[in-house]
Amino acid sequence: MLISAFINSLCRSFSAASRWTLPPVFPTPLTKEQGNSVSVLLRGGPGWIEIPDIWQVRSLESEPKVKILCGNAYEHFEFSGLYSTHLGVEYPVYRWSRRTYVAE
Repeated sequence: MLISAFINSLCRSFSAASRWTLPPVFPTPLTKEQGNSVSVLLRGGPGWIEIPDIWQVRSLESEPKVKILCGNAYEHFEFSGLYSTHLGVEYPVYRWSRRTYVAE
């Protein structure tokens, strides 16, 4: 009886813990086109963080700012109004603006 209660409690703990897993580092597809999404070029930020060059946004008007989860912080990028060529394709440029940390 005691062992059964312990096992049930342990199973409930694992079940509850699995609901609170962290999201992936890059939740948005990086190169795959989705419907009417727009590929943008990300520039700037700390050199020690692996941020992809190309990112997908719904549109420049609906997403003038991008927030990317990197570990325990968010890297923020804002549309600069400029366009740049990367690998022969012209993209709108989002510049790194700041970092904020995840609240606990």
